[in-house]
Amino acid sequence: MQNLTKNQDDGYDFDILLFDQFSNHCLANTIEPLRAVNTLSRHRHYSWRFYTLDGGPVESSSGMRVEPHGPLSMGQGATLMVMPSYGFRGLDGWDTTRQLRTAAKRYDCLAGLDTGSWLLARAGLLDGYRATIHWEELVEFAETFPEVDSCRERFVFDRDRITCSGAMAAFDLVMHLIGEHLGPLLAMEVAQLFMTRDSARSHASLSRPSSRTVDRAVTIMQEHLERPLTVGEIARKIGCTQKTLETRMQLEFGLTPQGVYRRLRLTLARKLVTDTELKVTEIAFRSGYDNASAMTRAFRTEFGLSPTQMRNGGLK
Repeated sequence: MQNLTKNQDDGYDFDILLFDQFSNHCLANTIEPLRAVNTLSRHRHYSWRFYTLDGGPVESSSGMRVEPHGPLSMGQGATLMVMPSYGFRGLDGWDTTRQLRTAAKRYDCLAGLDTGSWLLARAGLLDGYRATIHWEELVEFAETFPEVDSCRERFVFDRDRITCSGAMAAFDLVMHLIGEHLGPLLAMEVAQLFMTRDSARSHASLSRPSSRTVDRAVTIMQEHLERPLTVGEIARKIGCTQKTLETRMQLEFGLTPQGVYRRLRLTLARKLVTDTELKVTEIAFRSGYDNASAMTRAFRTEFGLSPTQMRNGGLK
């Protein structure tokens, strides 16, 4: 299951169950890409809430305090992410098990992040499912829960269950979901924001030669935004034919190389519009356009607003 249930506003809800000693790293890698999507798209595609078992505050392993929205008993919706991290073996008692079993009836999907898989398995909520966990715990996990089909993967989707092996894998998981929900181009923009490219596609696609070719092409495009290269020049730099590059770009993004290149340049233009006071003529030059009029037309087509309108907060 990769297409999670949408909410009534056509977005996706995530409720996150936190415990004392949760990992800041795992939480940030889960939430920040979702926040970035909302920021970049100027639309609330994702929303999230924090819960604890009793509604009281919790502290991360590094002392960050989180005040939840309430107790788990209040939560319901699309996806519940269970995130205990450190000290998880001391959390798998009857109260946790009872509350997770009850919550499973109110959520469309359950996700165990990092060591959250252990708590889900203890509650019997992974019986008959393929699942993973932090790899340091995988052997013991498999021995303790033989009813679970344990596997050594970064993240696993199986029907209405998602499991993930750690903090970095949580980032990969969320990037994969963004690509599935909203398309690879927006996922690529988020990956750019966090200065990573590979996570913009799923772990399955990354093993394909086409993905490696596309990654190298995108890197070259990013290095030549102000003075764009031709598609033929990019193909020669990565050692393939222009036809091969066009085919593989179409496979990964559903766009021609020119379309991907244009999106990269306009993404840069949007950042300069919103984050600087540069004149539109200068932004056009830095984005690889010969004149401001051409850039403005392309900008309006891509984002629905002119650069000036976007800078003024969307006012026309």
